[in-house]
Amino acid sequence: MKDLVFATNNAHKVEEVRNKLNGLFSIRTLSEIGCTEEIPETSDTLQGNASQKSHYLHDKYHCNCFADDTGLEVEALDGAPGVFSARYAGPAKDSEANIDKLLAELKNKSNRRARFRTVISLFLEDKEYFFEGIVTGTILTERHGNGGFGYDPVFQPDGYDCSFSELTMEEKNSISHRGRAVEELIKFLNGAK
Repeated sequence: MKDLVFATNNAHKVEEVRNKLNGLFSIRTLSEIGCTEEIPETSDTLQGNASQKSHYLHDKYHCNCFADDTGLEVEALDGAPGVFSARYAGPAKDSEANIDKLLAELKNKSNRRARFRTVISLFLEDKEYFFEGIVTGTILTERHGNGGFGYDPVFQPDGYDCSFSELTMEEKNSISHRGRAVEELIKFLNGAK
């Protein structure tokens, strides 16, 4: 079984990815390898941030690892918040404040089309590989549901009449941006065994 370090301490992300991997690979978190420092994310692109994080882990901890970066890209806001999704309302990374700001920005907009996009950078045996997942949908006018995290309460994926927050983890993983990127990662890792 391959041992991979996932460059996150976000318990929601780890749970989603472990659920998707279904025991095929052993996933370790930053805290499990003793990484307590803040990993830099200074790029202005999702791919750049994912790459920066995986390079940092690979160079410092000499491990096979992967990192992701995700952004919510809203058409009427010219792709914002995008790479700044976690810090949209400020450096505190407050999900509730981010949603409040997003809903305020869209208050008088008729176009509420959006997409979540995840980019994964995998460092395996000293080589880097990229995987991407996208899910399209609409930004709701108010929060719906109590599950998920981040912008999930206001994102309604195409083909559904509910928000990401109202789906079970299995349902969300089957269609989500991160789930789709992880599926591409899994296909690659299965071929690399």
